Amino acid sequence: QVQLVESGGGLVQAGGSLRLSCAASGRTISFYTMGWFRQAPEKEREFVAAISWSGGRTYYTDSVKGRFTISRDNAKNTVYLQMNSLKPEDTADYYCAAGRVTIPSPRPRDYDYWGQGTQVTVSS
Repeated sequence: QVQLVESGGGLVQAGGSLRLSCAASGRTISFYTMGWFRQAPEKEREFVAAISWSGGRTYYTDSVKGRFTISRDNAKNTVYLQMNSLKPEDTADYYCAAGRVTIPSPRPRDYDYWGQGTQVTVSS
C-alpha cells in the first residue's frame, strides 16, 4: 500500500505561484508513475501532469504547459508540482496519484493510489 499526502495549497492572486508536494509513505514510489489531477467545484476530475518513475518523461495537459512543472525526488519519496502564472481557472482541489503504468498517463484508471487532495484558490 502507498499512502499519499498532498500539501502546499492555499490562496494566491492571479499571476502568482505555488508549489505542491506529495509525500508518499508505506512503500517506495521509485517504480511508480506519478500524476497530478484536479477537480473544480461541480466539475469532473481532470488530468494535470504526470511523470515517469525515473523522471525522464513528463506529460502535461495543454492548459498548464509552460506554466506548471512536475518533478520528483525518489530519495525523498516525494513528487512536486510547481505552478507559476496561476489563473483563476486553476482553482481546484489538487490530487496526486501513483500508478504502475510504464509511461505517464492522463487516465485516472491507470492510477492505483490517491491522496486526499489540497485546495488551491486563485483570486482575480
